[in-house]
Amino acid sequence: MDYALLGDKIVPKKEISVSLEDRGYQFGDGVYEVIRVYGGVIFHLEAHLGRLDDSAKAIYIDLPCSLRKLGELLGELVKRNGIVDGKLYLQLTRGVHPRVHFIPEGIKPILTGYAEHVARPLTSLREGISALTVEDNRWLRVNIKSLNLLPNILAKHRAKSQGADEAIFVRDGLVTEGSASNVYGIRDGVVYTHPANHLILNGITRQAIVRLSEELGIPWREVPISAEELARMDEVFVSNTILEICPVVSVDGRTIGDGKIGSVTASLQAAFEREIESAAGGGTHA
Repeated sequence: MDYALLGDKIVPKKEISVSLEDRGYQFGDGVYEVIRVYGGVIFHLEAHLGRLDDSAKAIYIDLPCSLRKLGELLGELVKRNGIVDGKLYLQLTRGVHPRVHFIPEGIKPILTGYAEHVARPLTSLREGISALTVEDNRWLRVNIKSLNLLPNILAKHRAKSQGADEAIFVRDGLVTEGSASNVYGIRDGVVYTHPANHLILNGITRQAIVRLSEELGIPWREVPISAEELARMDEVFVSNTILEICPVVSVDGRTIGDGKIGSVTASLQAAFEREIESAAGGGTHA
């Protein structure tokens, strides 16, 4: 039997249903979080829960339990579903109320979550992926991990329809991030990426990359770069919770570098792999 999270309880997954008047269903009025599990261990749990709480507060929703309690529930959810390598998905909506556009008073938030098996993207990590640049037509609070992902979906669809793996958003000529990832360019050994402001989601993996870069002595610059500059970089990679640190070997059909994983990307991948193995007790390998 599969189990899921409902509020502050673990229940059989089949018992969970969604009201037609749930504001997450009608408006996308809510936030979410995706968390990786390696070797049965939840990876970067505290950082993910902190971001969930920040996103919820930004749209005036309170979590139904403490972060400590939520972490314990997620550990139980992983255990009861027998997840070794996988992911957790958490969703917090404003709750159920007859449809109105303002925020109703006295509404009770609804927290749900589930765990599922997900294999690591080993082929992509070793061989890289392709990307297509698209206009960034999203709202200006991208730093909130909102349920409203229609522009991301359409961008990803456009990329896929043209044979690319990921879409890279460009706003006013400058690269912001991917449809489901943060984006980085490397030139002369220096890593460039968009500043962590309201125009991007400050990914948990991105935060780990910043720290690992400092530990490895890799120069790091949080400055916007143009789409043209990105295509001329020595190396390009993207990151997210599921893709980890994934090389990009072509952008808009133009080969990046020699079309293979670059040395700086490989160094960061190796450092991130050590962090995964440390968390999982050495039970997972790329």
